[in-house]
Amino acid sequence: MAKQTTMSDTTVGTRVHQMIFVNLPVADPQRSRDFFTALGYGFNEEMCNEGALALELGPNHYAMLLQTEFFATFHDARVAGRGRHEVLTCLSADSREDVDDLVDRALEAGGRDVRTDEFGDFMYGRSYADLDDHIWEIMWMDVDKARAAGTFA
Repeated sequence: MAKQTTMSDTTVGTRVHQMIFVNLPVADPQRSRDFFTALGYGFNEEMCNEGALALELGPNHYAMLLQTEFFATFHDARVAGRGRHEVLTCLSADSREDVDDLVDRALEAGGRDVRTDEFGDFMYGRSYADLDDHIWEIMWMDVDKARAAGTFA
């Protein structure tokens, strides 16, 4: 398979982070574990306990699924309730088929279909809401074709 150009091929800044942790409140960590396991994800057990799950999204990329009351101890603001969205987590996929496979698995596991976006022959994405109504956007993009189409400034 030919190497596809990635967005990072054009990074200009000097600040680079080695890890990312997206923290999300969940009502029932075990229910969330079952849901994401059904989608084919794993967990870093070293960082898991009864109130927190470290969902592995990639090398050193995690979604920390924190029981709602535990999540609330990390800040002084009110936790956004169901139906209110502060974050849309977008994850890349290797192909259109991978997008469909992952989102279809999410729907079969109890998730909710949110939307589908298609931009010519260079970008395709679908979004689903997990069991706690967090929105996950799964996106495939051919960066070279997107550049040729003038998508990036």
